[in-house]
Amino acid sequence: MVAVTGPARVLFVGGLGRSGSTLLELILAQHPDVCAVGEVVHLWERALGGDERCGCGERFTACDFWQRVGDHAFGGWDAVDRDEVLALKAEVDRTRHIPQLARGDLPAEQLAAVRRYADLYTRIYRAATEVTGAEVVVDSSKHASLAFALRWAPDLDLRVVHLVRDSRAVAYSWAKQVHRPEVVDSEAYMPTFSPFTVSGLWTAQNAAFHLLAARVPVVRLRYEDFTADPRGTVARVRRFAGLADTADALRVLDEPPVPLVRAHSIAGNPLRFSAGPLKVRQDNAWRENLPARSRAVVSAATLPLRLRYGYLGGGRTNSTEAS
Repeated sequence: MVAVTGPARVLFVGGLGRSGSTLLELILAQHPDVCAVGEVVHLWERALGGDERCGCGERFTACDFWQRVGDHAFGGWDAVDRDEVLALKAEVDRTRHIPQLARGDLPAEQLAAVRRYADLYTRIYRAATEVTGAEVVVDSSKHASLAFALRWAPDLDLRVVHLVRDSRAVAYSWAKQVHRPEVVDSEAYMPTFSPFTVSGLWTAQNAAFHLLAARVPVVRLRYEDFTADPRGTVARVRRFAGLADTADALRVLDEPPVPLVRAHSIAGNPLRFSAGPLKVRQDNAWRENLPARSRAVVSAATLPLRLRYGYLGGGRTNSTEAS
């Protein structure tokens, strides 16, 4: 065990789901100076409530990593009042609260609630660092409201990667039915959303991270650029996180590819259960298969930010995914 004396350093991956956060997190997790914990925002419902599978393949209660984290953070997960945490989450962690959380100060009562909530995550991040000896914890929760709450944590070195993907590709992905292999006792699938709903979520989440950049360090990353140059992008993200440049951190991208080290991730894309090797391939399916009406709806509804990010016309930028 490594004692952490200063603020826990956290790289928070933000944006809307289906934008490549699991892929980025998985690549970063291949070096021991990074501990990737997945979407911690879902821990309370899916891990504590549903005992779902960790990215390592074990159920939450059977995962040695998460049990050790619980011991270090709270004296055991049994000490956590899940209902109380969910009530606090409902009070603090909502998109509608972002304008207040973005302010320079908060009323004392609200500040106390936000800090109680952020402290839960801070304890988990610190415990993960102590258990693994990693320098940085990666949380791919993505939710802007959680990132805004975490900025009020006094003992957290928070750095944010704002991950953006073409809104039309995101809409196409959210229309597909995706199985959730982490659910053991029943068949479960990720939710699906209409193009109109995705457009609103895409705009709200991405706009929020522009606002957050005035308060904490934020680097913006386009998924298409990341997958076109994963080696250069991961090196850039590591530098932003304060990690040393080392060739070992990029070995997973070498040819021939090496086996993957699974991350102890809570929730996320099924890619996190892959044993590898990791390969990157072009995936332009949305350009051919996204219905014309859906394309028109998303293109119009997301136009201002889409143009700002360089997603023009029919979407000429190459897009790739891991297989």
